[in-house]
Amino acid sequence: MSQTPIEFKGSSFTLSVVHLHHTHPDVVRQALQDKIDQAPAFLKNAPVVLNVASLDGDVNWKQMQQAIASTGLRIVGVSGCKDESLKRMIARAGLPILSEGKEQKKSPEPVAAAAPESAIVKTRVVTTPVRSGQQIYARNTDLIVTNSVSAGAELVADGNIHIYGMMRGRALAGASGDRACQIFCTSLSAELVSIAGEYWIMDQIPAEYFAKAARLSLKDGALTIQTLN
Repeated sequence: MSQTPIEFKGSSFTLSVVHLHHTHPDVVRQALQDKIDQAPAFLKNAPVVLNVASLDGDVNWKQMQQAIASTGLRIVGVSGCKDESLKRMIARAGLPILSEGKEQKKSPEPVAAAAPESAIVKTRVVTTPVRSGQQIYARNTDLIVTNSVSAGAELVADGNIHIYGMMRGRALAGASGDRACQIFCTSLSAELVSIAGEYWIMDQIPAEYFAKAARLSLKDGALTIQTLN
């Protein structure tokens, strides 16, 4: 047993970011509800970060927060806020202001040093079955699974995802926003597939590719699928 009652440790979590493009709470609430109805298993009661970088004009933050909360989403923080008055309203609401990597202030770029050849980010390889309720996260790299992935399991990678067994769970590639990432499956029966936040639920996967070998990528900002040769 630990000698102290608490202990702080670093960890990583994958959160969906909701980018707000409208200042009217009812419009945002309805748009969110439509998305949740499409993928309730993935989005119901999900923790989310709100990105407000695109908002212009006055925002009734109390009403906006209530509208979003009414859909069941759990707001864990707000990012992209540059307006000082909006920041104060968000702080008074008890929500933390978060900074994403791309929002950090720019500083003079140092002269790039050559990376040592030994600095290789290894692909994460999983050889055992991924059971329902498990989440596998490959941070800053690709993920390869050589076994089956059960319904209710989740694969998350900042890079590409390769599944060489039956894929029945959820696969989220490009989790850090890399839209060039892809998903490769030898037997695609997924509950949900996502690349950089663009997703399909099971019913949206074209029937001719279901339970077949397939490759998913983004084209012109939308998910596309083709036969895996």
